[in-house]
Amino acid sequence: MPDIVNITYSQTGQSSKLNALGMREMQEKVYQARDAQYLLLKAPPASGKSRALMFIALDKLVHQGLKKIIVAVPEKSIGGSFGTTKLKNFGFFADWEPNDEYNLCTPGMDGSKSKVQAFKNFIDNDEKILICTHATLRFAFEELDDSKFNNILLAIDEFHHVSADGDSRLGELLRSLMEKSTVHIMAMTGSYFRGDTVPVLLPQDEAKFTKVTYNYYQQLNGYTYLKSLGIGYHFYQGKYTSAILEILDTDKKTILHIPNVNSGESTKDKHNEVGMILDSIGDIQKVDSATGIIYMKRKKDGKILKIADLVNDNPKDRDKVVAYLREIKTVDDMDLIIALGMAKEGFDWPFCEHALTIGYRGSLTEIIQIIGRCTRDSSNKTHAQFTNLIAQPDAGDELVRLSVNNMLKAITASLLMEQVLAPNFKFKPKVSDDDKAEEGEIKVHGLKKPSSQRTKEIIESDLNDLKATILQNDTMLKALPGTIDPEVINKVLIPNIIAKKYPELSKEQVEEVRQYVVLDSVVKNNLMIDVATIKKAIREDEGIKKAIADANPNQIIEKELIPKIVQAVYPDLSLDEASSFSKLNVAMEPNETPNDVADKRFIRMAGQFVNIDDLHIDLIDRINPFQKAFEILSKDVTSKVLKVIQDVIEATRITMTLEEASLLWPKIKDFAITFKKEPNLNSTDPLERRMAEAIIFLKEQKRKANNGQE
Repeated sequence: MPDIVNITYSQTGQSSKLNALGMREMQEKVYQARDAQYLLLKAPPASGKSRALMFIALDKLVHQGLKKIIVAVPEKSIGGSFGTTKLKNFGFFADWEPNDEYNLCTPGMDGSKSKVQAFKNFIDNDEKILICTHATLRFAFEELDDSKFNNILLAIDEFHHVSADGDSRLGELLRSLMEKSTVHIMAMTGSYFRGDTVPVLLPQDEAKFTKVTYNYYQQLNGYTYLKSLGIGYHFYQGKYTSAILEILDTDKKTILHIPNVNSGESTKDKHNEVGMILDSIGDIQKVDSATGIIYMKRKKDGKILKIADLVNDNPKDRDKVVAYLREIKTVDDMDLIIALGMAKEGFDWPFCEHALTIGYRGSLTEIIQIIGRCTRDSSNKTHAQFTNLIAQPDAGDELVRLSVNNMLKAITASLLMEQVLAPNFKFKPKVSDDDKAEEGEIKVHGLKKPSSQRTKEIIESDLNDLKATILQNDTMLKALPGTIDPEVINKVLIPNIIAKKYPELSKEQVEEVRQYVVLDSVVKNNLMIDVATIKKAIREDEGIKKAIADANPNQIIEKELIPKIVQAVYPDLSLDEASSFSKLNVAMEPNETPNDVADKRFIRMAGQFVNIDDLHIDLIDRINPFQKAFEILSKDVTSKVLKVIQDVIEATRITMTLEEASLLWPKIKDFAITFKKEPNLNSTDPLERRMAEAIIFLKEQKRKANNGQE
């Protein structure tokens, strides 16, 4: 099955270059904000967040007068990321040298009296750095006055574990410290999305943080080796263990995440599932007693594979495997890792090429973390792949509604990842036809300019977070298979979600944010065609050069040769679509630059190509920003399965509102004029059925009004 997301990167090497202080690009960006009392860093896995914290922390100790550093991580295994680090060797003014005695990420209960006592001792002595788990921090906090955290930097790693929910002890801890102490806070996360849709911080608390965002595109585009990333699906029926070998390529370094035992995809016997996977690969030769690593002889050619089983519940066995994985140095040290709840956070295997996940993961955070396992830059790979193996819903299944919802949620997760992984565009209002965009800008007719600092901040740094909220909304899920008119999605559903997420915004401010989130989603979900890139490919093509030298007619060049070149540059284009660019004549000046090319960018939307210079917000509002979800369903599942999906959604139809009916009314009139009939409630077209429902709704509203009813 082809990838629904496939992004190519430029391999600039920029994200891994070091400056004079030994900082990568992201770390340098964070260091510029080192004076902030509250700092929120959002950056992808492998970007160097741990070391970024070290730079900030040491500056606060040496130059800003803070007296201590506390680093809190969600689980013990991550504590190793903050061990002794020689920073002076790379140009920084100090080394990171924590005392092992105050690394509390050691085996044992996180809330044990000894760990809590060690935390309290640290507060009162002259030690500078303490590393602990979130749990230890919570337990210690309960026994300490808030003032004990005065002039201390509290660093929270994997910050998405925090919640604004009143029941979140970590969230309440932070709110209390911000109100009652002079604590400095540095919050770090690779994925600011929570699966429960509860915000990480309350709006008034979040507003106090200086935000530094380093996006996935910046990170991956700046790699040296990794060239592309693909995200795709594979749908199966029956048990997943019978379909696994269709997509498990043991020639690729793979992390395989089996489903949670409580999920519909699980057989409820995780150990047997691992056994069946292993049996399908080959025969076990031995299990190394020192490391716990499985040595397996592959069936197809006898190659010996090294496999790590992290599903094993035995603590001694699992600890041996984890210890081995932490010491991996070469590409040949491991071939396949089978995991359940591990290998997501704080785990580093740069050689991984493929993250294969069985079943829907309930949290976007979890999905992003899993994908992050295979997006490390490494000399052994030019392509990274994430594949989600998902069960097709069966009408006869008692859990068909759950199955449909899981499929839709899995697809929305990939749609979000496409948004996260793509390059960012800077959108600005276009005031006239002569108002030309600068490099990196897209100017749009009718686009509102942010009227406040708050809306400006949301548009500049929070759009992906907002998209995550939109895509996790139950009402929005029901709109994904193409059953809701695009304008209703864009002008009714999305504004309601924005208003709920940001209650402090006025109606006008909600509209400003709405325009940008819809515009950004539509542009990133549709194919951008760069004419200059095509012309360059045409000019450099040997076949074209030969055709010109042989004096072949322009007709052959335009109708046969150029479309094939266009397709090679943009494989998603059909031959007919590629042919629409056949008039791109090769008679270009040798010194022509991209800026010299008129009409240089087009975007494919709703089956047509639109010049970027002609974009209007009214056009954008007529496009379903999540149209790709419907295209995936209609192309990649059978008509029977698609009917099951639509029937389930039909059974849980969202309530008609006056807002939606009002938006549909002009379309209903156009439909009646075009087709000489009213929309039919029994139509096979879901949009026509929805218009028919709107007519019934409006008639009922009129009847109530005539009768004096509300």
